Amino acid sequence: MRFSFTPEQEAFRTEVNAFLKATLPAGWEGADNAVDEDDHAFGRQFLKKLAPKRWIAPAWPKQYGGLDLSLWDQVIFNEAMSYARAPIVNTAAVGYLGPTVILYGTEEQKQQHLPGITSGDVVWCQGYSEPNAGSDLASLQTKAVQDGDEFILNGQKIWTSQAHYADWMFVLARTDPDAPKHRGISYFLMDMKSPGVSVRPLINMANGEAFNEVFFDNVRIPKSGLLGELNRGWYIATTTLDFERSSIGNSGQSRHALEDLTRFAKTERDPGTGRAPWERPTVRHALADLWIDLEMLRLLSYRVVSMQARGLVPNYEASITKVFNSDYVQRQSRIGVSIMGMYGGLWGDGPWAKLHGRFSRSYVANVGMAIAGGTSEIQRNIIAQRGLGLPRQ
Repeated sequence: MRFSFTPEQEAFRTEVNAFLKATLPAGWEGADNAVDEDDHAFGRQFLKKLAPKRWIAPAWPKQYGGLDLSLWDQVIFNEAMSYARAPIVNTAAVGYLGPTVILYGTEEQKQQHLPGITSGDVVWCQGYSEPNAGSDLASLQTKAVQDGDEFILNGQKIWTSQAHYADWMFVLARTDPDAPKHRGISYFLMDMKSPGVSVRPLINMANGEAFNEVFFDNVRIPKSGLLGELNRGWYIATTTLDFERSSIGNSGQSRHALEDLTRFAKTERDPGTGRAPWERPTVRHALADLWIDLEMLRLLSYRVVSMQARGLVPNYEASITKVFNSDYVQRQSRIGVSIMGMYGGLWGDGPWAKLHGRFSRSYVANVGMAIAGGTSEIQRNIIAQRGLGLPRQ
């Protein structure tokens, strides 16, 4: 295996980095698009700056607003964006929905939905989980009943990221209540402005509106909103989940955070003793472990990319990356808070919130990483059954 990029790919990385340096504000430290409306608005403005360069989804086909770049070019782009903490407000559309529509959508659906994503005009959210259907997603009870050329949707979704900002939702609903639970589900593309759709915020431990509840009261979806075959939506949904779990090129932000933490450990001095955290062997060992595991995360991600580049859909391989990434970001936050000592409990703009309180906020905000996109327990089951061939208990 070759562990280096071509000169052309490195030139592309340089170009992206130069664009980010010129476009993001001086001293940019990132923004939490799930918390602050102004930050989200800035994120959408940033999308508009990416759109003319066709950089919102550079690996998509040109006819849908991409550049036909390779998946490895997409990795380079994602790594640069992640490292710069660039605002990304449409991950669900670019990373999960768009590739699914390209695989399963009609030409009319592709023409209707893909250009809006690559122009930065349309933001999507994912309507999967329900109060009684999270890990066992196939138990969902939201129903869609066909009425002529429309479907009438009733039910509820929960933990819906960015629903309060989204223009459209890709949503799973039960269309055959008498079929086995995996065979009676359909996959719909729904306008969030449809009558009967209501959104209620769920505030997380970091005091952010990252998640929402969404309610459907006789919402009408045109037949053209059905993606793929009726009652075959579960199989399309699992493809979307595989795209979601691949974590392609998303280790850049963790690398940036770890660089900051390592620098802090070497330079920050305890006011009482005058010693830096780096002088403690336990700190050096913990940071060394984080650097080693970060490289492992990057290589696991590259494994997924190599499969997709060969036309394969990663399954348990994506689950391995997902569960490793979920564990890593939580571990990095926990170690960061510990290294900072009493400063570790603060965040915000105050002078005592070291590194802008990034690790303390991450410590509470990333608890959901082990749940979102499929719990770590579910991922381990997938790895055991589909990867190791172990029997189902």
